[in-house]
Amino acid sequence: MATATANKPKKATKRVVKTSASSGESHAKAAPKKKEVAVTPTDHKLRIRVCAYEHKILDLSVKQIMDTAARFDAVVVGPVPLPTEIKRWTVNRSTFVHKDAREQFEMRIHKRLIDILNPSPKVVEALTNLNLPSGVTIDVKMV
Repeated sequence: MATATANKPKKATKRVVKTSASSGESHAKAAPKKKEVAVTPTDHKLRIRVCAYEHKILDLSVKQIMDTAARFDAVVVGPVPLPTEIKRWTVNRSTFVHKDAREQFEMRIHKRLIDILNPSPKVVEALTNLNLPSGVTIDVKMV
């Protein structure tokens, strides 16, 4: 008799998972949809890497590049702040006896990255003729 009850199939149970839409929140206001921008596949892009020791001068230079690209209706991605490179040096203050007295120096290199998608020749020419302050280094690559 014990074997008859052991051979019975178990009852199948349904498991219901509630999502936020099915839990009664559907009557609440929906979040506004973001505008979808039609992105064309990029054949090539201009990747500009800007480096400087002072971040204020760097930001002014990046703004000047962005304004130049916007003047010619170029699609610009960025500026993306890259990690600041910090170089540190420790130097002895005196030459002989006072070994524990030391000075520490550091140099910070701030970096930004700007991408210009499908640049026209006018944009490239305008960017090459920019006058940027001294101390700002620009690397331009066609990717």
